[in-house]
Amino acid sequence: LVVWQTGSGTQSNMNVNEVLANRASELLGGPRGHGRLVHANDHVNRSQSSNDVFPTAMALAALDAIRDRVLPSITRLASVLAEKARAFDDVVKIGRTHLMDATPLTLGQEIGGWVAQLEHGKRHLESAVPHLAELAIGGTAVGTGLTAPPAFGERVAARLAELTGHPVRSAPNKFEALAAHDAFVFAHGALKTLAVALAKIANDVRWMASGPRSGLGEITIPANEPGSSIMPGKVNPTQSEALLMASARVLGNDVSVNVAGASGNFELNVQKPLVIHAFLESARLIADGASSFCDHCAVGIAPNRQRIAELVERSLMLVTALTPHIGYDAAARIAKKAHAEGTTLREAALALGLVSPEDFDRWVRPELMLGR
Repeated sequence: LVVWQTGSGTQSNMNVNEVLANRASELLGGPRGHGRLVHANDHVNRSQSSNDVFPTAMALAALDAIRDRVLPSITRLASVLAEKARAFDDVVKIGRTHLMDATPLTLGQEIGGWVAQLEHGKRHLESAVPHLAELAIGGTAVGTGLTAPPAFGERVAARLAELTGHPVRSAPNKFEALAAHDAFVFAHGALKTLAVALAKIANDVRWMASGPRSGLGEITIPANEPGSSIMPGKVNPTQSEALLMASARVLGNDVSVNVAGASGNFELNVQKPLVIHAFLESARLIADGASSFCDHCAVGIAPNRQRIAELVERSLMLVTALTPHIGYDAAARIAKKAHAEGTTLREAALALGLVSPEDFDRWVRPELMLGR
């Protein structure tokens, strides 16, 4: 079977029905195939349609992926990074906006921003669970429940909740459950948001680890494997790059889920296999990517304290601390003079006579510029 089949997933559903019919016939002492004792449609598919069975299976698979794989992997990565944020809270480094020097913060504060992204992403994904947990089963062909006994959907949903541990229930509106897959569009949007957060983290890590001598070099990361087939001793940020590629794929899958989700006509969405295929791939990429990044990169992140201190000392944007005392224009003169002449801010400020040595030392203190 392939993903590219009829949009209701009928081939997949009937394949399962045929397998179950054959096996049931064997258990009853009958043959497989022609002459079997159990009929794939009359018995196995009784009170059901591919139109409600397939989306029910989609929902269960998505809930498995979210609750058993994605959320645990993101939780673990967030926990590891939170430990790093606490450990490096005393490391004052230069901030950057537009890739240019900005005012200082701590490495712990910077990593704490990553943790907040992941925590928000988790909550976004968790908020998608209730809608995904509304099962289409019982709607049969178009949502009316034709051929299904009363309360069939409710009874099946209750049994599935018992078997899976997921908070599933019978969809209150079966027409929506068959004709639309807004729950998957919304949930994949949350997966996309996590992918964006992971890409931001991966990019920050590879930038800060760049070098080691001619880049930023603010942190070190584990050397997992040789980085080059021609340059001896080179170490590349392989885990960051792998996570960036996985994230890019998730962003592409989001377009597929959006287009497929918009492909509902009247009483049936007819791109169900594409929706679940893209969704499960994205969930796997995020879960595996976050776990690998955690195990092979995040746990080994360490600050290069000497390099960080050097960059803070050289930064021109510490001049921002002078603006409340001497004004923006005067502070800008100091920064421009220091940059043009290759001197320190202190040397430029004293040369211009805009502050005294005592005032400069009292006002320009990076450890007091952290918003605390």
